[in-house]
Amino acid sequence: MDDAFTLLRRATDLLPEGARAVDGVTVDDVRDCQRHQEWELVLGLLMEIADEQPVSLRFWSLLEDAARQMMLEHSADWCEWRAWEMRHGTLRARLSLLSTEEGGRRTDFSGQGRLRPLWDIGNLAPDGGQSVNVAWLWVESAPRMAPGESATVRLAPLSPEQWRHVQPGDVITMHEGRPVVGTAVVIEVAPPSDPGPQQDL
Repeated sequence: MDDAFTLLRRATDLLPEGARAVDGVTVDDVRDCQRHQEWELVLGLLMEIADEQPVSLRFWSLLEDAARQMMLEHSADWCEWRAWEMRHGTLRARLSLLSTEEGGRRTDFSGQGRLRPLWDIGNLAPDGGQSVNVAWLWVESAPRMAPGESATVRLAPLSPEQWRHVQPGDVITMHEGRPVVGTAVVIEVAPPSDPGPQQDL
């Protein structure tokens, strides 16, 4: 297997020369950091550029492999998540958790795509009753989320085809068991950009 530094160089080569991050960082800046062997910075800059520039599934795969070799598990998990979104589509929402006093969770949770709560997205069970669907949850810009807090989240449905009707503006509820523990307003729905072989996270 190639080392992390080779993988990052290959990912850089997949970007068009004019690609840049929102703060103006360019591919030339990334290559300059490579010459100075600032590899963790290189990884971060490549992820920033990919937020603004369409990239390939292979790009995210190279970054994930490099991050795992560098023992940067949070970055590796994020790259894996972004690759999943390329295959299945992106779904973002503004989630507000109930406080513990309101009947919500008693503890905070990792925002790094580990929690798989149930969601009421309007689907019905065969008997006409409520049906809930599972989706992983990633909290943007925060490592954890606590009862009573609000944050923008990304959802990775276990069965994406059951979420095709969800649109921006829809209100969906988060459950752990049957009780409602949070309410989310959908703010973005984007189709797959590389619908290759379908795989789970």
